[in-house]
Amino acid sequence: MNKLKRLLHSIFFLFFLLNTGLAQSGQSEEKILSLTDVIDLAKGQSPSSKLASTNYTSKFWQYRLYKSNYLPQVSLNATLPNLNRATNPITQPDGTVTFIPQSLLTNSMSLSVSQNIGLTNSQIFITSQLQRIDILNTPVSRSYLVSPILFGISQPIFGFNKLRWDNRIEPMKYEEAQKQFNEDLEQVSVQASELFFDLLTAQMELKIQQKNVSNSDTLYRISTGRYNLGKIAENELLQMELNLMKAKNSLAQAELDADVSMLKLANFLKLPSGQRITLLEPSVAPGFRVDEKIALAQAEKNSQAVIAFQRKRLEAERDVIKAIRDNRFSANVVASYGLSNDGSPYGLNSNPQSPTPGTTSDQQQVRLGLQVPIIDWGRAKAQIMTMEAIRQYVEISTEQDEQSLKQEILMLSKQFEMHRQKLFIAQKADTIAQKRFEISMKRYIIGKIAITDLNIALQEKDQAKVEYLNDLRQFWHTYYDIRRRTLYDFQNNAVINNK
Repeated sequence: MNKLKRLLHSIFFLFFLLNTGLAQSGQSEEKILSLTDVIDLAKGQSPSSKLASTNYTSKFWQYRLYKSNYLPQVSLNATLPNLNRATNPITQPDGTVTFIPQSLLTNSMSLSVSQNIGLTNSQIFITSQLQRIDILNTPVSRSYLVSPILFGISQPIFGFNKLRWDNRIEPMKYEEAQKQFNEDLEQVSVQASELFFDLLTAQMELKIQQKNVSNSDTLYRISTGRYNLGKIAENELLQMELNLMKAKNSLAQAELDADVSMLKLANFLKLPSGQRITLLEPSVAPGFRVDEKIALAQAEKNSQAVIAFQRKRLEAERDVIKAIRDNRFSANVVASYGLSNDGSPYGLNSNPQSPTPGTTSDQQQVRLGLQVPIIDWGRAKAQIMTMEAIRQYVEISTEQDEQSLKQEILMLSKQFEMHRQKLFIAQKADTIAQKRFEISMKRYIIGKIAITDLNIALQEKDQAKVEYLNDLRQFWHTYYDIRRRTLYDFQNNAVINNK
């Protein structure tokens, strides 16, 4: 009997542990996050940070593509084999032409190395070739053509030097991409802070409404007792009941707003579905300040926009020069020199039945191409003037953008200091309003003030808390925005580099 009881107790205990484990596994563990925690998570795993990383990766490989243009290019070309059976016109020794069926098997292979020279806009190359032709008709014959080495150069004259301009512009594009990546991640911080304060405000509003419901219920019960004793009129009791109904409605709306804000933040941070989040309210604003001169200097040094201004000017200047060079006299010189062997090189026989030695000869080629505009009916001038007008437009618009950037930095610096001052005032006002409401509630309970005065104290308490949270939001939003524009951490006095 005792053994049976112990067995039943063991089964019951295991069943309890199993149910407890299942219940705990079905519930998401609550996550407590500060503003810094939310921003770190957003930079590491949010969709926006992944997009920024992908965009930077594409720019990186574009830069690698540009760099490869200045490195030796090695290529192997081969045709193995090329069989041709056809009837071809063949010139006879007496000068007549006869159509004769032919069967040719051609094999060829070449290895070449080329190198671009950006300074002179030229290209040098070295090539080695091997060709073999087998005539399959009777009698069968085989011949070779070998070019062990062939040197050459291609040199444009008076043409547009794209390599030289790429050497000036492409590194700027890559530097711009690096700074853009840092700014994109700082923009993620701005988005994360907005979602953080959306949820924090909703959770604070939920606590306020929960407290208001509790206070309204307490006051309604007290008012009911005072009404039964004949100390207050019925309209005052009805007002307290109405306040309780309003508080419950506000509580329901606050619960919905908190759930929606929590879902948005969880999705942005790629947290598991149904994850519960509790946010920690940031403490009083840190003691660091944003100096306008430092902010301007760091923006001019670190901002992606500054690099973009320089790049746009260079690209506009390049387009003008390209239009000029493309519409005037230009030439292209191609020269090459090498050796060839058409017999039996390296032990290869031209005819297996009766081998004969190969014949070695030189190969030289010089080609000069000219392009001389004669009459174009003003086409060249129109293209050049169009590019010049675009260059002037870019110059003017860039100057305006530079001024706008400076004004934006100055404005953000002033806004930051203003929000700092407002935050300290709002924090003090929140404390005063909370204390005033507590005093007003106690005075109402003992009958010292009317319900109207209590309602005013309640409204001012809630309004003070909302204004404090709004000022706290604006303070941190402005801070992360000025970080994004300057790529400078004013808390730690360091340049921001997320790579």
